[in-house]
Amino acid sequence: MNDSGAAVAAAGEIEIPHNWTPRIYQGRLWNAMIGGCKRAIDIAHRRWGKDEVCLHWTCLAAHDRIATYWHMLPMASQARKAIWEAVNPHTGKRRIDEAFPHELRASTRENDMMIKLKCGSTWQVLGSDNFDSLVGSPPAGLVFSEWALCNPAAWAYLKPILDENGGWAMFITTPRGKNHAYQMYQMAKNNPKWFAEVSNVLKTGRFSRAELEEQRSEYVAMYGEDQGGAMFEQELMCSFDAAILGAYYGMEMSAAENEGRITSVQHDPALPVYTAWDLGRTDDTSIWFFQTHWGEIRVIDHYKASGKDPKHYAEVIHGRKIDVSEYGENGKPVKWKLGEPIPEHAHRIAYRYGRHWLPHDARPKSFASPRSAIEQLNDFNVKSFIVPSLSVQDGIQAARATLKHCYFDQKRCEFGIESLKNYRREWDEDAKIFTDKPVHDWCSHAADSFRYLSLIWRNPESEKPVEKPRFLHDMTANEVFWPQHQASSGSRERI
Repeated sequence: MNDSGAAVAAAGEIEIPHNWTPRIYQGRLWNAMIGGCKRAIDIAHRRWGKDEVCLHWTCLAAHDRIATYWHMLPMASQARKAIWEAVNPHTGKRRIDEAFPHELRASTRENDMMIKLKCGSTWQVLGSDNFDSLVGSPPAGLVFSEWALCNPAAWAYLKPILDENGGWAMFITTPRGKNHAYQMYQMAKNNPKWFAEVSNVLKTGRFSRAELEEQRSEYVAMYGEDQGGAMFEQELMCSFDAAILGAYYGMEMSAAENEGRITSVQHDPALPVYTAWDLGRTDDTSIWFFQTHWGEIRVIDHYKASGKDPKHYAEVIHGRKIDVSEYGENGKPVKWKLGEPIPEHAHRIAYRYGRHWLPHDARPKSFASPRSAIEQLNDFNVKSFIVPSLSVQDGIQAARATLKHCYFDQKRCEFGIESLKNYRREWDEDAKIFTDKPVHDWCSHAADSFRYLSLIWRNPESEKPVEKPRFLHDMTANEVFWPQHQASSGSRERI
């Protein structure tokens, strides 16, 4: 690699990047990577050329270090359409052919969306929805495209791999509210080891005023005045404050934040803990932990996992305890900070459970067993019950009403909170309307289990109404003199 960042293939015939130079506003990201940056996040507007920069950079990096490289989108189906099969309208060529010329390849596997280069490196297009099932050589370079829509757990899973092998990662996206992409940007802009920028249309000058007004008009025509304006702010102005289009619980979650109901929510040892589950064997299983008190729903915990057996979830349930930083003797708060010695009197308080609520599909066989999920969990003393059966749309309405009563623990429920914020309707590109069908992605399972929570929280067994005392003038003769006979016969002869 020379000072300008270009490299020449082994045969000396092709310069990399091939027939491409970064635009002026792409130069900061490109130069940062050339300069040895290992972590970069670029929040950039539509048609900025985010994937284009990353494709050419990856080809360059793959010839500089022989290794495995991945380009990841939220879902594998998106990856094929947006990257593998995408055509540059200006040249009529596939984008991957421009970035990875055929002369540099040893083989191309269309089904696996993988290119093996003659230098020995491999590059593959993948979805972040199945990151934990990927096998083969660990990557030395990662691109997370549309990072705001990707499963944030994918980075938590893959980060240690890159830390260990000295690899790099690039995160490119437009905003989707103040979710994990926003939080990463806030962290990165104050971290000298990261490159971070927000690049909106005013900064790049990519479009003229007339083109911007035309784009705004198109969004309004497609989505309506409010949603269209939000779409323009999000996609072109890179606003983190714009509403997430099609979000089911956008208003309710914004209200929870504004009212201070996403905060630190303490576990009350005097109250039982209830759980609401969404079950999956190959997909994620999601569990909400909550307590209720005088009409409040205190959502104190959330857990998720994928591909685990019932024994694993039973161990999670029986092993769930409050962190030592929160409680000490007799359940009283302990003043303790991370990094300080744990007080001698501090101890962990196990959750005392009420009921565990499973979805209605827990009765058929599940967890890869001929026995039902509810039967398998009962084997491990997780006494489970089935939530009422209700349509998805009715359940969503119930969840909207329920969210008004919820207080979420910001730390322990972080993934679940982001899932509720990002749970949204599908967009029908042909009809130009939102459908009634939710998008099935990384946030679906936590949203589904919360929907089940909304169906059962009002009548937990710990809050059965206390029977009012009755006096003689309220009672029948049988109740006074023959209470046992009264209980069996139900007669009501009054005195």
